[in-house]
Amino acid sequence: MTNPTVRIGDRLLGGTSPVFVIAEAGVNHNGDVRLALDLVDAAAQAGADAVKFQAYVTEQLITARAEKAGYQVATTGSEGSQYDMLKAIELGPDAHAALAARCHDRNVLYLCTPYDEPSVELLERLGVAAFKIASTDTTNVPLLRRITARPRPVLLSTGMSTHAEVETAVQTLKAGGLEGQIVLMQCTSEYPAPVQDVNLKAIGTLSDAFGCPVGFSDHTEGIEVAPWAVVAGACTIEKHMTLDRTLPGPDHRASLEPMAFASLVTAIRRVEQALGDGVKQPMPSEHGNRMAMRKSLVARRPVQAGHVFDVDDLTCKRPAGGLEPSWFDRVVGQVAAVDLAEDDAVTLDSVRWDR
Repeated sequence: MTNPTVRIGDRLLGGTSPVFVIAEAGVNHNGDVRLALDLVDAAAQAGADAVKFQAYVTEQLITARAEKAGYQVATTGSEGSQYDMLKAIELGPDAHAALAARCHDRNVLYLCTPYDEPSVELLERLGVAAFKIASTDTTNVPLLRRITARPRPVLLSTGMSTHAEVETAVQTLKAGGLEGQIVLMQCTSEYPAPVQDVNLKAIGTLSDAFGCPVGFSDHTEGIEVAPWAVVAGACTIEKHMTLDRTLPGPDHRASLEPMAFASLVTAIRRVEQALGDGVKQPMPSEHGNRMAMRKSLVARRPVQAGHVFDVDDLTCKRPAGGLEPSWFDRVVGQVAAVDLAEDDAVTLDSVRWDR
């Protein structure tokens, strides 16, 4: 697996950098900017590196006849259309400007998914550090091209996509000048996503195929799966966050409340520590045990100086401190330099080393 990096604002994603944790506020503000601001505060308090929202103009996003998705019916009921549902929770430009300012004040990055060209233009004016492209737009080549017109890094979700569709999206973004500026996001677009459909092995597949950093957009329930994604190589984790999972709205039930989100961040940081640097060597916590638990060569029976060691003169016992047992064959046939009592450690100075 390759280790490319992409810089988003003052944060570096990929390589050996810490996992970049995104709190996906999405539309969990229910159209209330005050609730959205509270989400920023809660995400910052929970340890998120960024808070992501969704920007759209309903009339540009969806037809009036579009039916709700299955999970939206399950969470919001069958009454009304998808258009009605999204129109009721749409945030305007002033709200997004306030959210960007609050993120700045809380030292977290403001990120946002634009679903249409007016929203791309809005985010450009706000100076967003990167565009997040939703899985619903992986194949939206016109929108991808529009995003490349003002080059900045892109996080591209890949839910519902085939390998060929991801390849077309990546080629489109690279052709627009975003070579080395793309982070792919393994994603399963169901809310909540069944664990058996998560396919964390695709993280390595995408990294190898496209040479991009790869993250994980987690729609599973709870906090269990995201740390596994870090083990699988994810450089960023995105997870929905809400202030209250019982609130009305399409995404609250598939989201984490602030305390659970904080637990997720803690779990991710612990996994990062546990992964280490990959160099196989004794660790600091092992040094004391190494002396007490490792064995060394000792005299099986009394040995007089001048005696030629044979296999019956030597054995291996704890503690360490003498020659490692791996020296056994090298000592056999050499001459004892000093007298050794039974269980005395055999050291370099115990052997004459002239044969």
